[in-house]
Amino acid sequence: MRKKVASGAIIALKEALTHLYWYKSDLRSFLTSCLRDPRILSTLNWGDYKRNVVGNLIDRMDKNQDLFQPDLLNLMSEVALIKDFSHLERLEDGEIKAARARETVFALREWVSNHESSLLEQERLEERRKKAHEEIMSKSAVQIKLDELREEYFKLLASDQPQKKGFRLERIIRELFELFDLDPKASFRITDEQIDGAFNQEGTDFLFEGKLQQELVGASELDSLAGKLRRKLENTLGLFLSINGFSEDGVKAHTSGRRLIILMDGSDLMAVLEGRIDLFQLLSRKRRHASRTGNIYLKIHEILTKC
Repeated sequence: MRKKVASGAIIALKEALTHLYWYKSDLRSFLTSCLRDPRILSTLNWGDYKRNVVGNLIDRMDKNQDLFQPDLLNLMSEVALIKDFSHLERLEDGEIKAARARETVFALREWVSNHESSLLEQERLEERRKKAHEEIMSKSAVQIKLDELREEYFKLLASDQPQKKGFRLERIIRELFELFDLDPKASFRITDEQIDGAFNQEGTDFLFEGKLQQELVGASELDSLAGKLRRKLENTLGLFLSINGFSEDGVKAHTSGRRLIILMDGSDLMAVLEGRIDLFQLLSRKRRHASRTGNIYLKIHEILTKC
């Protein structure tokens, strides 16, 4: 997951938005143009004081950064780019209003610059992790284990016994999670052709479901996992592995609203087993992409071509 926007930047954004437009109608037009899904604006009490309207909006986005962080960052960038304050200068006491707005926008600009530097450092860290992965993969112990699990996966694909396939997939997933230090929980179990479990990545708890069915996993199966997640703590996410992929309607249904689940298919699993990417990096890229774009089903070929 991307680093959360700093609390100081949140405060600076509130101040800048409060002073940037004198009339709430102008403020609403600006926000509408900046947000990917401006429907959140209709839930605000526009009859309230402007500072309260801005505070309620930004607080809601701040508390749900898994969903709103791309909009939050875009809003910060758009405000920080503003250099023309003539719309305020034309008002009564316009010079004072414009000076206050200019001051608050400048303060936000400093936070935006610092955040962009932090993102650059995050990308450098990702590159170091990639190089570290290449070094790890060259070590025989990890490679031998991956070779073993890949052979087990080929047996799974060739098997015509659903229960044995389930046990084989459970073993592969559990041992992959252990291999990449993802702390699989003891709750992993098989019910028919479905595997349920849990793991942890960098302090974030995940619920896991795996499906071996021939059909594409659709909205109803994803709804079931989403329902379990909504009963958990806010920082709990879901990973759904469907060997044969997902239906278009299922992906679309869980791309809108708060995105709780990231999706993984057999191609992703094979890429990990073949050593083309490690599981930790795969999940990190999928999470970050979902946070930035809303797409919960980033394909492996898209990840590898951008590495």
